Amino acid sequence: MPIYKSWRDFDPGWNCPIDSRFIAMPALTKKDIREHSPQEILPEGTDIDLGIASGEIALVATSGSTEDKIINIWNQKWWDESERNSWKFNSCLKRIATGDHREAILVNPKNVGIISDEVDLPLKKRRIARFLYLNEKTDPTAWTPALIDRMIEELNIFQPAILETNPSYLARLCRYITAHDKTVFQPQIIVFTYEYPAGFHYRQIRQVFHVPIASSYGTTETGYVFMQCEKGKFHQNSEFCRVDFQPFKKGQGGPYLGRILVTPFNNPWNYYLRFDTGDIVHLEESGKCACGRNAGIILSSVNGRQINLTLTCTGRLVTLFELDNALSSIEKIDAYQLIQQNNITYQLRVVSQNPDKSNLDSKITQILKTLYGNEAKIIILHEKDIAPEVSGKYLLSKVSFPLDLENYLEKGIPSRKIWRSD
Repeated sequence: MPIYKSWRDFDPGWNCPIDSRFIAMPALTKKDIREHSPQEILPEGTDIDLGIASGEIALVATSGSTEDKIINIWNQKWWDESERNSWKFNSCLKRIATGDHREAILVNPKNVGIISDEVDLPLKKRRIARFLYLNEKTDPTAWTPALIDRMIEELNIFQPAILETNPSYLARLCRYITAHDKTVFQPQIIVFTYEYPAGFHYRQIRQVFHVPIASSYGTTETGYVFMQCEKGKFHQNSEFCRVDFQPFKKGQGGPYLGRILVTPFNNPWNYYLRFDTGDIVHLEESGKCACGRNAGIILSSVNGRQINLTLTCTGRLVTLFELDNALSSIEKIDAYQLIQQNNITYQLRVVSQNPDKSNLDSKITQILKTLYGNEAKIIILHEKDIAPEVSGKYLLSKVSFPLDLENYLEKGIPSRKIWRSD
């Protein structure tokens, strides 16, 4: 395949173990995919025009920013099979997800659904097969009380078995329900997708919904990669992907914290090798889970995206997981966004109903100084609301200067215990 021609020099040869050959290969980035047309990624013997004409595939753009957006060949049949296989890693999903169950979806329509920012769409235009798309607006800060009341009413009428949602969007709905003393239908399970679920999301959602919650992890390019089980661990969807784990250096969270490279299986239209998903994960150190499912890689947590990484004043990496755990000790935070402006300056935008802003600022400052260093300069901006990024997802943290992740990765081949995918 044209996209991998330059990789041939890295291959140690057919006589070497498959793991050694994988480890020797570079990471496949979104930049690599953008620089090659879909035709250059097609497996031999496939015809993109015939595939589109038959309806088997479509060309879709990811919802990232301009420099992050890529065109993918979308195969719905493969995606659905990958999703169905992931259900078995959560006992609740395994029991209720039959493939014809009712599912309500509360996400940004840039991710999935129908966009209609100017006109509110009637239910019949947002009901597709077994799915009901509750939101057609790309900016949730523009939700009106009437629109939110419609979402509540439709949940009560539709009564889905599963509610799939961006955690930030469901948290926003729950803040309204709590503030107005509303009641809402309880699905059998809530599945988080598309975004990192922050501590304040869980807290606000738990005030309203009293059902199991699971976080599903995957990407448009790789399908469903990990599913969170009922015990809170993340299990590899092994039949549909290989996962190579690259640990950070010691002192930067390694050897159990690092990035993942995913090779999806079973897709007849895309052959992605060692795709850098842009996510940071923490391996379960024991390699086992109390749920009894111990095959493949097990994660104790998904720790946010690479773009969410920040640095302490002394240069140690801080994941969104670590930042969020620190800030989650403060109640009455509706939303936040931390931007590290330079090596010692941190700007936090915060939305809070706490009327005592002085006391709140003092608590936040102390928490962030404990995390980033006493010399950290903390700037706190109180906002009425925070809008999502152009992708439709919320950005909770980032640095405003270049950060090359390669400088923080452990060089050489990690042990099989760390990166194994069997």
